[in-house]
Amino acid sequence: MGLPVAIIGSGNIGTDLMYKLERSDLLDLVAVIGIDPKSDGLARAAARGYEAPHTGIDWVSENPDAVKLVFDATSAYVHKKHDEVLSQLGIIGVDLTPAAIGPKVIPSVNLTEHLDKRNVNMVTCGGQATTPMVYAVRRVIDHLPYAEMVSTVSSKSAGPGTRQNIDEFTRTTAKALEEIGGATIGKAIIILNPAEPPILMRNTVFAGLPEGSDHDAVIDSIYEMEKAVAQFVPGYRLKNRPVIEEGPFNTPGGVVPHRAVVLLEVEGAGDYLPTYAGNLDIMTAAALRVGEAFAEHLEVSA
Repeated sequence: MGLPVAIIGSGNIGTDLMYKLERSDLLDLVAVIGIDPKSDGLARAAARGYEAPHTGIDWVSENPDAVKLVFDATSAYVHKKHDEVLSQLGIIGVDLTPAAIGPKVIPSVNLTEHLDKRNVNMVTCGGQATTPMVYAVRRVIDHLPYAEMVSTVSSKSAGPGTRQNIDEFTRTTAKALEEIGGATIGKAIIILNPAEPPILMRNTVFAGLPEGSDHDAVIDSIYEMEKAVAQFVPGYRLKNRPVIEEGPFNTPGGVVPHRAVVLLEVEGAGDYLPTYAGNLDIMTAAALRVGEAFAEHLEVSA
């Protein structure tokens, strides 16, 4: 038996995570929790033999010994309320919203740094896609004055939770570029594209390079990071060879002589979500990786 866990939120992200958890040898899914008794996610969970209550966080309060970790796939506003309950019960929370109450985790960069915390934040889809590349640049240069990311996702893959969290998305992602990526100043932009057929998630990263930076080392580091992320997100890939552009460029972090430009796309695994919804898939894949890291840590600590 693995670590007993629950998902709160029976929408697209929570339901997709359910299918991914079924393949884990380290995590044992007990319940998928929602608030809409007619939701497709709850119906699927019940059909697969899981507890599928529609009483929200109250189910966790009424069954405090049933789970050790909860994945929260609701919204930033609601997670703040959920965190209060989980904190009182001593249950670990893996937050898939941009609430950013706990420390931010990007599995390919800082997977094991916060396993002693009770609440960790999975940043955003754009943060999971682009922060690794910002970090890849920063780790091979003296300092990174500025980094900017632009994520373009299909409007069909942006549900009500995503749309309600746009402001939190930009703030939380920009902070991740700084706190984890290592940029002095970070900026984040998200675009919802209504194109038909729906496009895959596409990301552009701009990273300002100071004088004297080793451009070959930057390119090599980016390729290494692509492989690291693809280990748990198989659809994560570079669209083109990274480019070092000639400047100078006037950025919020000051004038830089060059900048690295990285073009990425993320194709989903198609577990529950359509494959174009790589923006949602990268969140569930990253959350699964973090949940498994907690399971390994708790077993070692026991």
